Amino acid sequence: MKRLLLFFILSAQYLFGQVEFRNDESALFNQETVYGVSVLGPSISFFDFDQDGWDDITIPASNLHDFQFFKNVNGNFQAIDLGITSNAIQARHAIWVDIDNDGDHDFFATSDLGYLWLYRNDGDNTFVNITDTSGLPDIDIPYWGSSWGDYNNDGILDVFISIRDADLLQGNLLYQGNGDGTFIDTTTSAGIDPAGYITFCSSFFDYDNDGDQDIYTANDKCITPNTLYMNNGDGTFTDVSIESGTDLYMSAMSTTIDDFNNDGWLDIYITNFYPPFEEDVTVGNAYLLNNGDGTFTNIALENGTRFDSIGWGAVCIDALNNTYKDVYVSGSVNGADGRLSSALYLNDGLGNYTISTNTGIEEDSFISYSNAIGDIQNDGLQDIVVINADNDPISLWNNTSTTDNNWLKITLEGTTSNKMGIGSKIKVGIEDNVYYGYTLCGEGYMNQNSNAEFFGLGDATTVDYIEVTWLSGMIDRIEDIDANQTINIIEGSNPLDTESFNISNFDIYPNPTSDTFNITYSGSEQSINIYIIDIQGKIIKEKRFETTSQEKYIDVSDVVPGIYFMSVFEGDKKTVRKIVVQ
Repeated sequence: MKRLLLFFILSAQYLFGQVEFRNDESALFNQETVYGVSVLGPSISFFDFDQDGWDDITIPASNLHDFQFFKNVNGNFQAIDLGITSNAIQARHAIWVDIDNDGDHDFFATSDLGYLWLYRNDGDNTFVNITDTSGLPDIDIPYWGSSWGDYNNDGILDVFISIRDADLLQGNLLYQGNGDGTFIDTTTSAGIDPAGYITFCSSFFDYDNDGDQDIYTANDKCITPNTLYMNNGDGTFTDVSIESGTDLYMSAMSTTIDDFNNDGWLDIYITNFYPPFEEDVTVGNAYLLNNGDGTFTNIALENGTRFDSIGWGAVCIDALNNTYKDVYVSGSVNGADGRLSSALYLNDGLGNYTISTNTGIEEDSFISYSNAIGDIQNDGLQDIVVINADNDPISLWNNTSTTDNNWLKITLEGTTSNKMGIGSKIKVGIEDNVYYGYTLCGEGYMNQNSNAEFFGLGDATTVDYIEVTWLSGMIDRIEDIDANQTINIIEGSNPLDTESFNISNFDIYPNPTSDTFNITYSGSEQSINIYIIDIQGKIIKEKRFETTSQEKYIDVSDVVPGIYFMSVFEGDKKTVRKIVVQ
């Protein structure tokens, strides 16, 4: 009976189209594009660095080439010179980030040979090397991946630099951005463990939905466990790896973050070496399902995503725009020994995955490392770029799927929050269904995906609403959106509360609190209704006050600490305030 049910589910999925990919590297570039030779591989970026609405490609410097930049011109890529050079030094990670909130993208890169590069974008493709004046570290250590987020919620992006130190002498580094192109080392003051790890990469994300950004690291060689740092909301972190169940011993290569099952809680996918080097360690890739209570459970074996091979880069992709989030994984074997060189895991809609067949991906036999998703032709189908080893050309998997499914792409522009909108939560509502996205800068195996968040809509032609919760706590909401377009949302342009009480007549104190919110309001004699709503929109407390003379308070001593919203209604008037439960 279960097999019959699965058959009908898979059949229904393919009624909406057939997944197909074609490696179009030679067709879309003027010449064969290679990275070079590098043990353990570099990163890849599929990011619109010149902000013309087309996803571009950036390849780090190697033993053969300087940094390579390919501008997307109407679906074809042209090599361009941005005046950015590694001076013949091999790089690991290359990423675009707005360090000064001026609206253009600056360039940052790392090298395991002890070098960093930071180029400020002065506009019109003019870049200035500001590495020496940036305050970033200049010591000779193996810098690997970097991830960017705003851990102290000051509206300026900070950087976590992963150090893959096989001697375990140098720990990872956290640098706070000042917004003027300079940075301050806050590793120790923020509570990041100074001990050495063998860390490939990390990601900033909000695992506990409390409104601030936590950090997860992928550590190699089964020597030190992966680490989850919980943001305390005061500029410091606490290591919660053990109690959260994320302290996996493995040869971890990636931190792929997404809400794979659309339940409002961000999950983690981590690639691994198979077979493992040690006993009593994680076997194969890990799929850490967020339980919503501060803990995670590895369900990779149960849901079919364990990938018993040597996994590296991984991305979440809705290959058919059917609203089901699939997973693509690159591997550093060619398949000759029976282990997979790559895999596209297709989601059946119930959270069960099967490896795709007859999609074109199965033809891959390259040794691969990093991968990233973007949209070559701006047709709403997500494409994949993969960096390959041994002087093999990069793979550009063009999504040529046949489908009538619809899509939406969302780009963000912060005003109070960081300009790139990194760390924002996006909700897309269609009838009774809600789909979730989250914006990151540096994820997977040192990859950078498109700056647009992709949403497959299935057969829906309109979206009821989009809600963006920014790191500032502000929520923007727009309604009745047509499918098959890119929507840019500016922070504060469509605030959730449209008709509010006069600020002088309404107050909440103390805020934050750990026990009771007191409420003062000198309005009319009408009754008021007060609701406390979590960041997913669920009402967790409500109270009604019949008169304004009545003492007003709400006890939150039994509420899980985090960021919430207090909605207050008087007749047809309403206000929404951000509140913090400590």
